[in-house]
Amino acid sequence: MLGGYCGPREYMERLSQELQRVDTGALDDLARLIFDAWEQEANVFVCGNGGSAATASHLAQDLAKGVIRESDLRDGSMRRIRSISLAANLAWLTALANDLGYEQVFAQQLANYARPGDLLIAISGSGNSPNILRAVEWANSHGVITFGMTGFDGGALKRLQHKGLHVSLDDMEMVESIHSCVCHWVVDDVRARIYQQGRHAAVPASR
Repeated sequence: MLGGYCGPREYMERLSQELQRVDTGALDDLARLIFDAWEQEANVFVCGNGGSAATASHLAQDLAKGVIRESDLRDGSMRRIRSISLAANLAWLTALANDLGYEQVFAQQLANYARPGDLLIAISGSGNSPNILRAVEWANSHGVITFGMTGFDGGALKRLQHKGLHVSLDDMEMVESIHSCVCHWVVDDVRARIYQQGRHAAVPASR
């Protein structure tokens, strides 16, 4: 379902209003889960379809590179976030879709790489994409933590995920815009956790 047409100012005002309604506790949960994965050297997998695939790959790239300072990237001494977009390998996606069915394209990749304690971030505006649901079901049954990002009524994903962020709107374009926007905050917060900045600054020990 597409949102009704409006001018650019009206669109930005609506986006701002909807962002104000986002559950910040859910965002904090996601940032903490990613930081925990970094501390434990666990994998962070991200998946989605269409626009959500673009958001998944963007988030995975930002986590892999964007949370680490350039100087630390260059000297290679800093631990990285082991983030992988399951939507990025076109050859593997099409092989799995052709041979096993499109609903298996993410779950089968997890079967190759995922370990207990890893994190799966599953992005689906409808919450009902079969390949997303199969991936979350596989992850849940193999000790992988699952975090869903949904819209509309949350669909089956909202019921399957361990934790999640739900944008309660019947407008796919606005849902995808919000998912993309909040991922940038999550990246910033994970960086602050790693470098102990802002609200995550180390508290000096009392004497």
